[in-house]
Amino acid sequence: MSQRRQPMLGILGGGQLARMLALAAAPLGVKTLVVDSSADACAGQVTQLVVADWTDYAALEAFAAQVDVVTFDFENVPAETARWLAERVSVFPEPQALAVAQDRLAEKTLFRECNLQTPEFMAVDTREELDRALAAIGAPSILKTRRLGYDGKGQFRLKSMADADAAWAALGAQAVAHGLILEAFVPFDRELSVIAVRGRDGDFRTWPLTRNWHTDGVLALSLAPALDIDQLQQRATALARTLAERLNYVGVFALELFVKDGELLGNEMAPRVHNSGHWTIEGAHTSQFENHVRAVLGMPLGDTGARGVSVMFNWIGELPDAAPVLRTVDAHWHDYGKQARSGRKVGHATLCAPDAATIAARLAEVAKALGREEQAEPALQALT
Repeated sequence: MSQRRQPMLGILGGGQLARMLALAAAPLGVKTLVVDSSADACAGQVTQLVVADWTDYAALEAFAAQVDVVTFDFENVPAETARWLAERVSVFPEPQALAVAQDRLAEKTLFRECNLQTPEFMAVDTREELDRALAAIGAPSILKTRRLGYDGKGQFRLKSMADADAAWAALGAQAVAHGLILEAFVPFDRELSVIAVRGRDGDFRTWPLTRNWHTDGVLALSLAPALDIDQLQQRATALARTLAERLNYVGVFALELFVKDGELLGNEMAPRVHNSGHWTIEGAHTSQFENHVRAVLGMPLGDTGARGVSVMFNWIGELPDAAPVLRTVDAHWHDYGKQARSGRKVGHATLCAPDAATIAARLAEVAKALGREEQAEPALQALT
C-alpha cells in the first residue's frame, strides 16, 4: 500500500498566529513549514522553522520547492516577497490583498469604493500638507503612518490644532519612507470586528460579530457574539463579502469597524487570522485558524457558528497566574511562549458558557481572582 502524501503549508512569519495555524493544521493532516528572520520565533516551538530574511531568495526558493501553498501570519510581510513567491507556488491570500492592507490610504479608498464609509482622511507627505489636512478635517484627529505599525504603533493623536508640531516631530521622519495619513477621530459607540473566510471555490462565511475593547491601542478584551447588534451582523457580512470578492480573497481576514449612531464605519482590514478571532478556537464550531488552513488548501470550509458566548482576555506585557482560569469550567489558557515585554501580546484566555448570565458569573469570578476587574468591567457591563 502506497503512503499518502501529506500537504505542506508554508507560512511567512513565525509569531503566535503562525504557531496557532500550525497547531490547527496538524489534525487536518497538514504539515507546516515556517519562515522567519528570528531564530526564536515562537512558531518554532511546534513546527519546523527556517531562519531567513525576506530578501534571502535562495532560502525562499528552497522554501517554495518544499510547500504546496504559502500564506502569511502578519501584514508586514513585504508584498514584494509574496509576489516573488507567487511566481513559484500558490500564495493565498493573493499578494494584491496584502499590498492593499499594507497601505492605509489604499485601504480606506477601497472601503469607500465598496460602500463602506470611513472617517474623513487625507494623505500627508509634508509639514505643509499636515496643516492643510488639519484645516480640512479638524481636531481631534489621528496622524498615522500609511504603512507598518499596528497595536497603537506608528500613530499620534492630535487633541487640538496646536499639536501639529508635536505630531510632525513624532512621525514626520517617516513621511518620505512610508507616507502619512490624517484621519478624523471618531467618538464611536462600540468597536466591532467581523472575522470572515472565503474558500478557493468562492464559499464565504463569517463568524458572529465580536465586540472589542482596547487599552493604549492594543486589544484587551473581546466578547462574542456581540450583543444587541440588530441588523449590523447582516450589514457587516455583506460588506466583508464585497471586499473579499473585490480582492479575490482566499483565507481568513478581519474587518475592524466602528459603530456610530447605528452606522458602521470602516477602521482597518487585517489580511490574516486576527487577535479578535482567537475566541473561535474554543467558542466556535470551527476556529478561524482551522478554516484558514482549509481555505488556502482548497478544502471545504467548516461551520462558523458560535457554541455559546465567549469572552477573551488578552495578556499584554506579562502572563498572570493561570490557576484561576484553569480551575474554571470551560475556560482555556494560551501561553505563546514569548518573553515578557511591555506592550507585547504574550498570551490569552477564553471563557465560554452557554448563555450571557453564566459567562458573566464566570468572568466576574476569574477577574476578581486575577485582580483584573478593570480589564473585565466593559464586558461585564455589556452582559448585565
